[in-house]
Amino acid sequence: METSLRYGGDSKALRIHAKEKFPIDSKTHLQVHGELDTKTGAPSNFCAMIRHFYPDLLTSLGVGMRYDKRDKVRYTVRGKKSFLVANNGLVNFVVKGRYDVDQEFKGTKSEGAAEFTFSIFNFQRDQDVRLKLGYEVFDKVPYMQIRENNWTLNADINGRWNIRYDL
Repeated sequence: METSLRYGGDSKALRIHAKEKFPIDSKTHLQVHGELDTKTGAPSNFCAMIRHFYPDLLTSLGVGMRYDKRDKVRYTVRGKKSFLVANNGLVNFVVKGRYDVDQEFKGTKSEGAAEFTFSIFNFQRDQDVRLKLGYEVFDKVPYMQIRENNWTLNADINGRWNIRYDL
């Protein structure tokens, strides 16, 4: 199980996040993840999704159900496609999207992004770094991510940010 501690400038509460992947076959798994808000002591979101990977195409597709304390239950479809920019696999261009519908199957939220990822292994001894620069298409918001081993900082041009520590 993957667990992390997360804190965002908008929530002002520490969240405990857990994710588990249950293999169905070599290219498909059931992914379950959720968060516990330490301020309220209640779950803030939960998601169960079947994800299938097409490794030769550098693509994944997923379909599932999401619950969060604001929007309640939603059904979701997501996809992600990577394009190698450098032959060594350290620079990629990624296109990803998600579409959520409510219980009446009315569209509630769309997300789409294009991003460049730059990975630097052994930036310093035993330190890997990944830099991600992206653009959220529907909200028209540029964003960035800096990941160093267990620490991740996300920020966008509107001043939203969050930090994550993987346990």
